[in-house]
Amino acid sequence: MRTYAAVQNIGGRSAQCDATAVRTAPSGARAFVLLDGIGSSEKVRDWTRRAAVRLARAAAHRGDAEAGLRAVYAGYAADPDRQDPYLRRYMPSAAAVVAVAAPGKPLSVAWAGDSRAYLLRGGIAARLTEDHNLRRVYPPTASRGGGNRNVITSCLGSPHTDQELRDAYNHPAIETVTVEVTQGSRLLLASDGAYEPHEDTGHDLFAELDDDPLTGAVRGFVDLAVETSRAHLPSHEHRYVDNATALLADLT
Repeated sequence: MRTYAAVQNIGGRSAQCDATAVRTAPSGARAFVLLDGIGSSEKVRDWTRRAAVRLARAAAHRGDAEAGLRAVYAGYAADPDRQDPYLRRYMPSAAAVVAVAAPGKPLSVAWAGDSRAYLLRGGIAARLTEDHNLRRVYPPTASRGGGNRNVITSCLGSPHTDQELRDAYNHPAIETVTVEVTQGSRLLLASDGAYEPHEDTGHDLFAELDDDPLTGAVRGFVDLAVETSRAHLPSHEHRYVDNATALLADLT
């Protein structure tokens, strides 16, 4: 029986530039990946799909989310065109999050960008990741609205090193976390188009995703995100509604 499901909604965009991938290594390590491609074009769509599979394979093979993401990040960063400040502006990139469930080990999660991972258990949706965006760099205060959450500060496809991004934004290119998994835990990976509408409206993520079967729960979550986004915009701005993608997995 399949223990995970991924669902996408194109929103109002011209192309679906999010992608998911799941791969399992002979060791039993299973990698779950979600990428949120930056832009809306067939070029970005195709690159993001390939990159998601590449990352899932690398992370499953290594049995560790950070090791897999760092290997793939370094591979793209080594491209001479991505080292060129002019050329890299025209090359695809994506916010990335990857989680690896390996036998006998804690769940490992790594990310670059603002795609998120949550662990759902005991009635709570615990967020495991911290966004790489200007909202994190410049948090809201009583007198200021904070930085733009839609401007991300790290991504897969960037050539920048950990130290370069620490110097610029006070966080590395890639961050990671591990967490022990208990009976009844579910993993959620979500693009910003999927989680932001729920967060902005105050929806309870656990309540939205606790139903069976998996596919129905995650489809309802994604479709409600897009419907909520549309409801907050005039009809002539519906084209700005973002792609929404989520992957939901039973871990035990």
